[in-house]
Amino acid sequence: MNHIIQVLVMYYSRSGNTKRLAEEIAKGVNEIPDTNCLLKSTKEVTKEDFFSSDGIIAGSPVYFGGMAAELKEVFDKFVVVRKQMGDKIGAAFSTSGDQSGGKETTMLSIIQAFLIYGMIIVGDPLDATGHYGVSCTGKPDENTLVNARKLGRRVALLVKQMKK
Repeated sequence: MNHIIQVLVMYYSRSGNTKRLAEEIAKGVNEIPDTNCLLKSTKEVTKEDFFSSDGIIAGSPVYFGGMAAELKEVFDKFVVVRKQMGDKIGAAFSTSGDQSGGKETTMLSIIQAFLIYGMIIVGDPLDATGHYGVSCTGKPDENTLVNARKLGRRVALLVKQMKK
């Protein structure tokens, strides 16, 4: 019998752009058999969601070059389970209002939190952009949505490989 894996896609979104990217990432996760994807905004994520997930993909709009306070609050709030998070898969995504608005530094701030939790970090696959994660300026275009699904699939597949 196959083990059902769980991937949490959590995000903060004010304009809807980050939420749209999160929804597409979740579609990619759900394309992998025996995978349960939890798609939740930061205000909906519980400690149980966070702790029981085999992988977490977190996203935020750029706020002063880093993740939004609402996403940082999740990492701060659930630090009590930090020692149980080691060797889980983590990945990041971001959106910005300006082309040079800090998407990569925002993803690095998310990645930094995952590293402190002891998680294994993955970027988007080489057939997407092969960088820190998926990002866009403004509303995600079709190419970005395709890459978002690829990131979701990659995380789910890696979690499955690690669970074997």
